[in-house]
Amino acid sequence: MITVEKIHCPNCGSFAERHHFVQEHLVTTQCPACDYFLSTCSRTGNVREAYAPGLVVARLRTVQLV
Repeated sequence: MITVEKIHCPNCGSFAERHHFVQEHLVTTQCPACDYFLSTCSRTGNVREAYAPGLVVARLRTVQLV
């Protein structure tokens, strides 16, 4: 059984999909806008595969040291 959720991408904020593969104990998150992909074990939370082509610059903050 597969369950699909519509979520916001943790990388760029665009709409993405999270797929829950119950029998395989696998959760994948994928974003077509920025090509983000993350596959984790639903039992342990261990990352099985990941691909994030880069950080989105708009989400980075500059820290100024005084």
